Amino acid sequence: MPSKPAPIKKSPAKKAAEKAPEPAPEPEPAPVEAPPAEAPPAEAAAPAEEAPAAAAPAAEGEGAPVAPAVDTPAAEGTDETPVEEGGDSTAPAEADAPPADVPAADVPAADAPAAEDSAAAPAADTADAPADAAPAEPAVVEEPPKAPTPPPPAVPTSAPLDVSVEDVNDSSLTIKWKTPEIIGDSGLDGFTIEYCKDGTKDWVVAQEELTPVNRYCIKNLTAGDLLHVRVVAVNPGGRSEPATLAAPVPIREVVDRPKIKIPRNLRARVVRQVGEQINLVIPFLGKPKPVVSWLKDGQPLDTKRVNIRNSDKDSIMFIRTSEREDSGVYEMSVKVDSFEDKALLTLQVVERPGPPTSVKLVDAWGFNAALEWTPPKDNGNTEITGYTVQKADRKTGEWFTVLEHYHRLTATVSDLIMGNSYSFRVFAENKVGTSESCVVTKAVATIQKTGINYKPPEYPEHNFSEAPKFTTSLCDRAATVGYTTKLLCSVRGSPKPKIEWLKNQMVIGDDPKFRKLSNQGICSLEIRKPCSFDGGIYTCRAKNAQGEAAVSCKLEVKQIIISEEKGK
Repeated sequence: MPSKPAPIKKSPAKKAAEKAPEPAPEPEPAPVEAPPAEAPPAEAAAPAEEAPAAAAPAAEGEGAPVAPAVDTPAAEGTDETPVEEGGDSTAPAEADAPPADVPAADVPAADAPAAEDSAAAPAADTADAPADAAPAEPAVVEEPPKAPTPPPPAVPTSAPLDVSVEDVNDSSLTIKWKTPEIIGDSGLDGFTIEYCKDGTKDWVVAQEELTPVNRYCIKNLTAGDLLHVRVVAVNPGGRSEPATLAAPVPIREVVDRPKIKIPRNLRARVVRQVGEQINLVIPFLGKPKPVVSWLKDGQPLDTKRVNIRNSDKDSIMFIRTSEREDSGVYEMSVKVDSFEDKALLTLQVVERPGPPTSVKLVDAWGFNAALEWTPPKDNGNTEITGYTVQKADRKTGEWFTVLEHYHRLTATVSDLIMGNSYSFRVFAENKVGTSESCVVTKAVATIQKTGINYKPPEYPEHNFSEAPKFTTSLCDRAATVGYTTKLLCSVRGSPKPKIEWLKNQMVIGDDPKFRKLSNQGICSLEIRKPCSFDGGIYTCRAKNAQGEAAVSCKLEVKQIIISEEKGK
């Protein structure tokens, strides 16, 4: 016997439907209630789509049990138990709907037409739906999916940039380039390198696969060929515009690559004054003889202003009389075949600056004056390093420097003389020198007089009065007859003392034999050709209002004795 489906739990809506009045049953055999099934609910919870397939064997008389019918609105009003139409073995009638494990929402709406078809069959098909079955849910109509937006068409990139030669010898050529400026959404797969001989149009692809890097070496070339080379960027959009070398490349060994050797003193900025002669020698290397070219600020040189002299080893830039217009960045290029070396040279021609634009007297107070000025319009093609401030008294008109190498634009001038009026002027300075002209203040700073009464300090007068005092005394002396001698002493005193000389306590008058001198306190008595009678005691006496002092000495005059023996 096949297993019987388990009874389902009825929802409250179904219980309410059972309490409603039922129509009179038709005269048919009494329904047989099926006992509760012990089979697992998985066997009874067959998909609703398999119900018609299960009902077909039963109609053919195979004796299989009839699948339970899906609850439909038409079957809600009947409680009859379905009766199998054929078969040797009769399956027990199923009085309940699908098992409780299967919710009513799981029954697809597509089973409703199957239930209507079974209603036209014998009453056994219609009685399978219990009266308390829930109505079927309406079918949900799904909108058809929208077609996806097609991707934008693939676009090739722009052409590669700056194709140049990196190396060349007698069998290979190495080139380099830069990535295209515009790549786009399609990306970049790689680059293709192509070359052809000069005079032909047969472009040959140099590599089998795309190269992702910006450098490639073309090998196995023939020495002596003149090749044109181009680079093409490739992506899903196709090939870009080709980027070709500016000139064909000869395949040969370069003996010596070009190299510029800038002297150390020219590597920084070269500064010259206006009017100076400029003669710059730039050595270089390269074989065969390189081709030298010059540019100024990216433009060809003015041959009227600048002379270029080239030799095998150096290039000379000569300017006879420099001007400020000669300032700029000079570019020297040395080229051998496809190899090139460049160097930059910065030249600055400077001169004295112009004067400050304006100067203003801001204020004057006490013995001070405040000034303010603006930078000059012409700085002489170099930075301003300072300012010089000068003042002049309106009485004399002479200018004096009060500030030098001053960096600010405001200044205060101090120590002005009271009662005078001053004008001020300012010069600008740079590394060349001070500006030739200046700017002068229009206003005048007047230092007003103030009422000052000067009282000099009173000092007590010192009394320098002093009685005479001999600081050097007379010394005893011995003189020889006929030889002049002197007596010396020194004295001090205030007021200046009066000097008197005495011989043996007698004042020596105006005797011409004696000469008396007194100078800066030094007193002297000169005795001319003394004789033996001039010997004695000599005294020097000094007198003033404070007192007197005296010193004495003994003078001895000796006679020369000639012996008789010497006379004979």
